[in-house]
Amino acid sequence: MIRIDAHHHLWDLSRRSLPWMNGAWAAPIRRTWTERDLLPHLAAHDITATVVVQACHSTGETAELLAVKESSRHIAAVVGWADLTAPGGPALPAGLAGVRHQVQDEADPAWLCRPDVRRGLAAVARAGLVYDLLVTPRELPAAVATAEALPELSFVLDHAAKPPVAAGEWEPWATGLRRLAALPNVSCKLSGLVTEADWGGWTKQQLLPYARHVLETFGPDRVLYGSDWPVCTLAAYYDEVAALAEEATAHLAPAERAAVFGGNAARVYGVAAPQRA
Repeated sequence: MIRIDAHHHLWDLSRRSLPWMNGAWAAPIRRTWTERDLLPHLAAHDITATVVVQACHSTGETAELLAVKESSRHIAAVVGWADLTAPGGPALPAGLAGVRHQVQDEADPAWLCRPDVRRGLAAVARAGLVYDLLVTPRELPAAVATAEALPELSFVLDHAAKPPVAAGEWEPWATGLRRLAALPNVSCKLSGLVTEADWGGWTKQQLLPYARHVLETFGPDRVLYGSDWPVCTLAAYYDEVAALAEEATAHLAPAERAAVFGGNAARVYGVAAPQRA
């Protein structure tokens, strides 16, 4: 059985800074993180392939991630960045599996609905690539409208749209997630929940209702496990993130768990089983 971590990052701060990492809160992760740092965690959980995801709006970073993939035994897919609003359409280099933009950082909550953005997303669809949605509950209405408008494009929602776990709030996140899950061209990553909780004192009891809502609304055939490493280390060890996902899916049949922990990501991103050393 192939086991896939469908969401992690790598970055080299000697090459470029990451603007979103400003502030004292980011001090624990404000360093370079390489594939070598990740490998012990993959081995501990028998993860055989991964999807690495962009961390900044940089075509240079995307090119570097593609180069790392070529020499890696584990990285099987790259979700990079491309300028969706470029007049001639986004530049989509060979080897990409998907595209992502930090929509949550845009001032306009309806940024996804802009005509130039929609044209760029249509080009992503024509190229046969996936689009990763990085949104919060504020942008969920625009995400729903965009996924409805582009049924030919496969969307993957990152971090379940960042539910307000720390505040203990449920709406409008839960309803927005249900509306997005009603669209057959959208899948969702079971990832990033620990960093939406209280970093110093979260409990499984706080997080499991949100994780189970993801599984209930999307179903086990459209949920993908992802660690969000190393960002997750702000709030939890890799082992804790994996354990949370295991507990959230404990009620599923073995085939359904296998789908969440690998099969769905393999299908969505076109990941093949890697060659063993």
